[in-house]
Amino acid sequence: MLKKETAYSILDLVIISKGKSLRQTFDDALSLAQLADKLGYTRYWFAEHHNSVAIGSSATAVLIGKIAEGTDRIRVGSGGIMLPNHSPLIIAEQFGTLGTLYENRIDLGLGRAPGTDQATASAIRSDFYEAAMSFPNEIQKIQNYFSVDNATEKVRANVAEGVAVPLYILGSSTDSAHLAAEKGLPYAFASHFSTAQLMRALEIYRQEFTPSNALNKPYVIAGISVIVADTDAEAEYLSTSYYDRVIGILTGDRGQMAPPTEMTNQLREVIQQPAVQQMTKYAFIGSKETVKKQVKAFMDKTQVEELIAITNIYSAKERIKSYKLFAEIMNELNK
Repeated sequence: MLKKETAYSILDLVIISKGKSLRQTFDDALSLAQLADKLGYTRYWFAEHHNSVAIGSSATAVLIGKIAEGTDRIRVGSGGIMLPNHSPLIIAEQFGTLGTLYENRIDLGLGRAPGTDQATASAIRSDFYEAAMSFPNEIQKIQNYFSVDNATEKVRANVAEGVAVPLYILGSSTDSAHLAAEKGLPYAFASHFSTAQLMRALEIYRQEFTPSNALNKPYVIAGISVIVADTDAEAEYLSTSYYDRVIGILTGDRGQMAPPTEMTNQLREVIQQPAVQQMTKYAFIGSKETVKKQVKAFMDKTQVEELIAITNIYSAKERIKSYKLFAEIMNELNK
């Protein structure tokens, strides 16, 4: 039997580093995507978030257009669009337009969470809770809008009909696994921050998967956090910015990404706290040799078809370097 190659991709929250403007952050994302286009990355996804001074990926569809326009081969999409925030008709129109402009390069990943706090979710859409509860039906509406059969309906997204934009179900719990399996759609699990239910969710998805017109066998994308540098010590130094963000998320202090600092004994103690350990279980940090072993163990354990890496590093230059090294790791593991 031929060895299965594992695809590798990038997930970008457009993290804003202290001292950088939003425009600089957007330009850095484009530079990274252009490099990824040359390094064999499969896709470049943006995650929708709102009301955060640290995250610039609020207008997800707009950023997808910018990156698609500035690249040639790589797929560009959402990881994901938080569907309860939006009208399915508008999303179909936006992504149908993108799919026409950038043919066979646009992905539509759909999630159920708000991507923000409760007050902001209500400000985005007053009936958010009801929309979240009808998530499966909302997905079906989008599928209908993309179908050529919808041409005879009273309400149409004519710019989407027949356009090839594959749908992906995103999730961080077993609920999404059941749904992705039932619909026969590819499944992306947010194991870069939600680690506890990964293995059970994969088991459910694979066991319950029903082939569809979109997909004839299960396809899993798993999120991992990755920081690769020349040495373990350098990667540890760069990772202090990442751990600062993780601690901020857990404590409610969600500021912009801080520059790295020396790894103090105090920070080491905090990192060992159960909540931090759980959230960073699939964070692979170190030299190329170290991370290669960690990634291989994860691939062997999960047997996923694709890894999507998120690299939270303060410096855009070091971030690009980390993604270069990660591409080398994946090419070596795929030999």
